[in-house]
Amino acid sequence: MPQNVKGINHIGIAVKNIEEAKKLYCEVLGFEFVEEKRLEDRKVKTVFLNSGNTTIELLEGIGEDSPVSKFIAKKGEGIHHICFVVNNIREALKYYEEAGIPSVSKEPAPGAEGKLVSFLHPKATMGVLLEVMED
Repeated sequence: MPQNVKGINHIGIAVKNIEEAKKLYCEVLGFEFVEEKRLEDRKVKTVFLNSGNTTIELLEGIGEDSPVSKFIAKKGEGIHHICFVVNNIREALKYYEEAGIPSVSKEPAPGAEGKLVSFLHPKATMGVLLEVMED
């Protein structure tokens, strides 16, 4: 049975300097600062911003070997991922795997918002890194 997506939780944007990006989104575009987190195990600093109906997650790599830093070195700053919400992440991942869409890691893990997340491999999703989050 298809795993229905409940909606988009946020759009992740990879940036070289999170403070400069935060100024652009807050001071110029009018987004509201929500929270900032540093995830040492994932080598990333994140900032969540909200405009009322859209949430943006700014991502800055911690160190050159960070996945976000490698992304920027290869593709430049810009959209990194889109995060979708599902009811049951394990059921969704099993369904996606059976449909030929593997996840980057086999087990979901807590994301920046504390909810279980997993990423679907962009080679199977037309070049877009999709994050799946359990509601």
